[in-house]
Amino acid sequence: MAAQEVAKGKIICTEGQPLDAIHIIVAGSVNAHFSGGDIILRKGDIVGLCDTAFDSSFFTYTTLETCSFVSFPLKTKTTLAAIAKANPEVGKMMLSSTINQVALIFASFKTAKTKCSALVEKINSLYSDYTDLCAQNNVISRSLPGIEELAEVTLEEEPDDWVLPYYISMKEFPPELRIALSARIAFLNGLIHKASYDVHTVFTPLCEMSDYLDETSKLLLQESGLDLFDLYSSLLFKLKQGTPAAEKVKTTLDEIVAMAREGGHVDASVIDSKYGELTSKLSGFTGEAPASDGATAPAGEDLSNATDIILDYADISEEEKNTFKQLLNQYKKLTDKASTEDSARKLRLDLTKAFYNVYNEAFKRSVLEAKVPKILMMFFNFGFVDAELAGMENANYLYRIAEDFRGEPYKGVYTIYEWLSGIYKMFKEPCRNEFDADFTAYLHEQKIQGKITAAEEKSMANDPEERLNFELTNMFPMCNKVTYGRLSSFCPVLCENDIIKPLQSCIVTIDSIEESYKKLEAIDYGAFYRETVYSNAKCGITKEMINVRVLPDIILMPNVGTRGVMWQEIEGKKRTTPSRFMLSVFHIEDLPTTIVRLVGEYRWEMCKRVQGARWNDVSERSLTSEYFDYIQFYRKNNELSADAKEKIKNSLTKAKNSFKEMFVRDYITWILFEGAGSPRLNKIVRGIMVTYCPFPQALRQKIGANPMFKDFIERYEIKTSQKLHHYDNVIQKMTASGVEVPEELVENRKFIEGTV
Repeated sequence: MAAQEVAKGKIICTEGQPLDAIHIIVAGSVNAHFSGGDIILRKGDIVGLCDTAFDSSFFTYTTLETCSFVSFPLKTKTTLAAIAKANPEVGKMMLSSTINQVALIFASFKTAKTKCSALVEKINSLYSDYTDLCAQNNVISRSLPGIEELAEVTLEEEPDDWVLPYYISMKEFPPELRIALSARIAFLNGLIHKASYDVHTVFTPLCEMSDYLDETSKLLLQESGLDLFDLYSSLLFKLKQGTPAAEKVKTTLDEIVAMAREGGHVDASVIDSKYGELTSKLSGFTGEAPASDGATAPAGEDLSNATDIILDYADISEEEKNTFKQLLNQYKKLTDKASTEDSARKLRLDLTKAFYNVYNEAFKRSVLEAKVPKILMMFFNFGFVDAELAGMENANYLYRIAEDFRGEPYKGVYTIYEWLSGIYKMFKEPCRNEFDADFTAYLHEQKIQGKITAAEEKSMANDPEERLNFELTNMFPMCNKVTYGRLSSFCPVLCENDIIKPLQSCIVTIDSIEESYKKLEAIDYGAFYRETVYSNAKCGITKEMINVRVLPDIILMPNVGTRGVMWQEIEGKKRTTPSRFMLSVFHIEDLPTTIVRLVGEYRWEMCKRVQGARWNDVSERSLTSEYFDYIQFYRKNNELSADAKEKIKNSLTKAKNSFKEMFVRDYITWILFEGAGSPRLNKIVRGIMVTYCPFPQALRQKIGANPMFKDFIERYEIKTSQKLHHYDNVIQKMTASGVEVPEELVENRKFIEGTV
């Protein structure tokens, strides 16, 4: 068979494409890319050989130079044996290339595992050195988000230790033995198919490790900051230049950059940008504190008197003012504001109590006035109290944005001031309290307990101040603390120590929220849809179930924090009311990932709400009942391997035996990895996700060829076609009768199809 020449950079076969031929490399080299890595195939290797046990390719093969190939069509799985039987020389190449490719892929697995361990060890070492340097130079160290959760990579399944040596030993076979083995067609065919299966068992752990290295490398350096490069950079500008400590920090920064480049898991443009920014700052660094860049910053006395302005506005007693100032001054003097010592903890608690007293009184006055002072808006929306404590540069920035900083309530995004104002003005209902009771239920309970009369219950239900008090004393302090993220060291007063990245880079806006929604719905298009009853007498529709999109209300808490809160899944009892998510107004973690977590919690709670008492009854199929059944009986599930069961056990321990937390973590994996075509979940969870959190049609078509998704998606498409058949009949009857099809039905058909 004549060789065919292929130019450099050409793709021979892509991942997911049906395998219709194998290609012997006569000259040149080919990159075989798979989810989790690459191997290089050279002269004598066979492209497609390790995919022959499957219907489609798991690799994307690209020529690295001009190559020559001899190709053999594959019509059935038995064709491979026929090719080897008819071409003994090709049989020898098959044996040699099989052993070579398996050895390369398993060596990649071994290398990746070593890299994971080395990276964890190095990050822990760098962070330990950082805290030591801070202590030695009397600098308050900053925490590194994610360092406490950093652990060695855990894999769902791993190949047995004997597999790699088994194939490597074959590479040492003498030529005469290789010839003899390749001539035994049944043996050769069996070896190739076994090798093909063995190779595919490594793909998932390789993908897991690749993603682990991607995520863990963010602790070294990432676009948003919150990394070791950021910590060491900040420390450098607090040290006197030219000292041994400063030089050590510079050396470490160079080391971090080198690690990020060599690892290949941090975007090169991000590395160049961050390092260039540091170099630029160093060239102009004089050792003095940087001046504020705000030409519109207020006069110094305005912000220096901010505490007095806030306290005077709150109209509290002189004793309360003095107490607040004393507590604030004591807090400012704390060297370690996150100290766990009893005295520091008590001080934070006392200051927190005083803060909310001032906040409540000031807010009640503000809703009665047409114009609220700018410094008070800084206090309400950002928790600002003292310029020195917040840092003058931060205070100036907040002053510049305070007047114009708003949410967009008509899109469901509220500043805390807008939200509380909406409660007072009766536009919104108060949130539930920590006991899951809404304002109406709370008043009713008060009446039952004899604390208020029936007349008082009725009067208080429509009293703006009572509604406001309920919100200020329940949801607000609880969510402000939880969104902050570090519960044991929480204090609502804005402090520079909490600001570990520029405020302007982490402020939550309607644009950043909508972008997060867009990313999520590109994977889980039905995340915000609710099922409801539709009727239209004019069209002859008495009852039709449709799905409508209901976005959550997002309320921005006045802090610099790391967490989001899914506070409630609906308002009252009506299922088409918005859920309520709380976020820090300055959110220093990755916002899209936080939104994914919140939606995972929301999906779980919404399903429980719809299913009621039968939320975990598997006889009534639902997301929660099937997932509950999976976790409850995973030990007896024959479809799960021993390694998969061990992984579930470990995950349950990490989730503190919370089935909801287990689901949320799997949902995050579903959105971030599986939606990108990178399998991470076991097949039981994948089946549940395909059923209840399906991909949109375009993504289903793209991923459907992957054997790990194929069966689940095919079953989903069958159910979808049945639903569409019903809708098409309804629409056809209406069209035939000359009735205009309601937009609601048209949109719902798109929803079922996955094309909304």
